Amino acid sequence: MTAAPDRSAPQTGAPPRIEAGPAALAAHRALNQGTDAPYPAVGVKELFEAQAARRSHATALVHKDGSLSYGTLDALANDLAAKMRTVGVRPGDSVTVLISRSAELIIALLATIKCGATYLPADAAWPDERLRTLLDRTGSTHVLSRAADLDDVAARLPGRRVLPVERDKLTERGEAPPHRGSPDDIAYINFTSGSTGVPKGVPIRHRGIVRLVHQPRYARLDEESVLLQLAPVSFDAATFEIWGALLHGGTLVLYPSAFVRLAQLRRTLAEHRVTVLFLTTALFNTVIDEAPDTLAGVGTILTGGEAHSLTHMTTALRAYGPDRVVSVYGPTECTTFSTYHPVRTLHSDESSLPIGRPIQNTRAYVVQDSRLCPPGETGEVLLAGPGLSPGYLGLPDATAHHFVEREIDGVRERLYRTGDRAFLSERGDLVFQGRLDDQVKINGFRIELGEVAYHLDAHPAVRRSFVTTRPNRQGGQELAAFVVPDAADRDPGTIRAHLSRRLPAHMVPAVLHVRADLPLTTTGKVDRRALLASLDAPSAPVGVTS
Repeated sequence: MTAAPDRSAPQTGAPPRIEAGPAALAAHRALNQGTDAPYPAVGVKELFEAQAARRSHATALVHKDGSLSYGTLDALANDLAAKMRTVGVRPGDSVTVLISRSAELIIALLATIKCGATYLPADAAWPDERLRTLLDRTGSTHVLSRAADLDDVAARLPGRRVLPVERDKLTERGEAPPHRGSPDDIAYINFTSGSTGVPKGVPIRHRGIVRLVHQPRYARLDEESVLLQLAPVSFDAATFEIWGALLHGGTLVLYPSAFVRLAQLRRTLAEHRVTVLFLTTALFNTVIDEAPDTLAGVGTILTGGEAHSLTHMTTALRAYGPDRVVSVYGPTECTTFSTYHPVRTLHSDESSLPIGRPIQNTRAYVVQDSRLCPPGETGEVLLAGPGLSPGYLGLPDATAHHFVEREIDGVRERLYRTGDRAFLSERGDLVFQGRLDDQVKINGFRIELGEVAYHLDAHPAVRRSFVTTRPNRQGGQELAAFVVPDAADRDPGTIRAHLSRRLPAHMVPAVLHVRADLPLTTTGKVDRRALLASLDAPSAPVGVTS
């Protein structure tokens, strides 16, 4: 066992110091107190194989066609790993996994890990050019695909070796590959969008995964746990779902459809007695609005990805009681979750829900101008701990900007600069205040989109909202707001009047569009592109005011 050894890097020379006054230092010591905790100093392969040996007959995986025990899942992954090694997959290679949610997907991820290779989770819906770019960036020459998709994938990705994965064609092999790697080996690579239009590859170490799921503060994970796998595998929430179950001897239930339908979600959660569930903020809000009883039987409901609505949290607290809903926050670069906030009560003096305190083996700091911020002062959130990525693939400048070394309270820390703004509340919680780059300029005025959204959400008739910008006819930008009201015939003019009473004229959106819903991307976030496209439709949409 090891206790978060990633506090300092083996480099010479003292790093720049982050200064701190007494109040700031005391507040940050309290924020990070007790976060260091022992966790296994091994990789995902060893932890999963230990569970397979210990709980061979227990159910590991439930899929739409049946279930697999730990022993069977392990043996099928061993067989696929042996086949992969035969065709040249070696430790350290990057293997693209182009398989939708299925038993074959989980077998493929395990087999890749067993080979000592790194898995690149990809989505078949991505354009060919994007797929080829990501494979080139990672040096991935081997692709795992469903057998039925083999020819199509081979045609889309010429020059790559495409291996079919078909559960019924695999045999149960008792012998695992002999590879035993290091906790600092790369387990997988996620890609996030880049500000320059070039996706940024984020490699994640085995250590980061283990730190995420071992004895977590934010949820109970053990052999009795049942987790629903709902997120696309290319979305980092899947890291928590998959390994949170399989590294504890728990049960992983695969959601049976590509798209979420609330009636089917309710049946799946109830039938399999799911104990822990993660939902994106947008999907959580939809459930709360339309069918809150869907989540009635779930022990812990994790939700995050965007700022939370206090209106929805009030409803959730009333429906489920305290400590059932946990807000989680964290960038991909820090292995999925970094902070958590169990919703126990909503304080009247809070204008937004806190993102809380660091999870185990994670440290958080609020920094402004190279000094720690005292409670109440807004600064940038910096994160530290063994969950941090080693940096962006092939992007040394971006890595040097976002991953920095500093001395804090006499300790050398490797830190990730999140670009998120927050302050420490008097209660000791981090409170999110938007992005450093969430500031826009309209006619020379600086505007924070979050402030406009906050006042929209405060209107009693508004169930959900989304605020963004779009080009105007003058060649500049204008604010555009999209609102889901409590009734179909709600007059958008009353909502605009509400904003006009609370905001200066330059902060009132030029376009306010009333909609039946907010479209979501495959990762469960609001689809900004689709919303803006709806404004450009040939016929003017109902509910638009200008």
